[in-house]
Amino acid sequence: MEQTRSMDKMGNIVIRNETSADIGAIDEVTVAAFKTLAVSDQTEQFVIVALRAAGALTVSLVAELDGRVVGHIAFSPVTISDGTPGWYGLGPVSVLPGHQRQGIGTALIEEGLSRLKDLGAHGCCLVGHPEYYGRFGFQNTPELGVEGAPAEAFFALSFDGHMPQGKVGFHEGFMATC
Repeated sequence: MEQTRSMDKMGNIVIRNETSADIGAIDEVTVAAFKTLAVSDQTEQFVIVALRAAGALTVSLVAELDGRVVGHIAFSPVTISDGTPGWYGLGPVSVLPGHQRQGIGTALIEEGLSRLKDLGAHGCCLVGHPEYYGRFGFQNTPELGVEGAPAEAFFALSFDGHMPQGKVGFHEGFMATC
């Protein structure tokens, strides 16, 4: 399902499922988006490759502008120590630096969350910037966390009103370093 959105300064952006023809562009967008971030270890592109190879990209969307991929978002299954099923991890999400702060990341996140809900998901979690994800309904929660990430950078969003308790395990693809 394609989702076309009109963006103020940019014209129309198309949010759609990734195809095999997009793989190189997704890699380029991801590398460029994380290249200057101090919190990044510059392995995000390898995470996407590993998730794809494992068949763990439940939702993988690109943002296309004038026929060019300018953004990408990935969602993959997570495990929760209390056994709660149907939860997913958001990330990475990437937008080319020249197209950031124009609503593309927001469009990718909103469309990705909508598609997860359509699949019957119960919730989504992520590790990210505290000042960004609250506007989508994500919250820090004392009941749920992930090893190795500060509590203030871990966020969860329940789709069904039930917040699991315990530790989240992201797919092993998140350990990819090359």
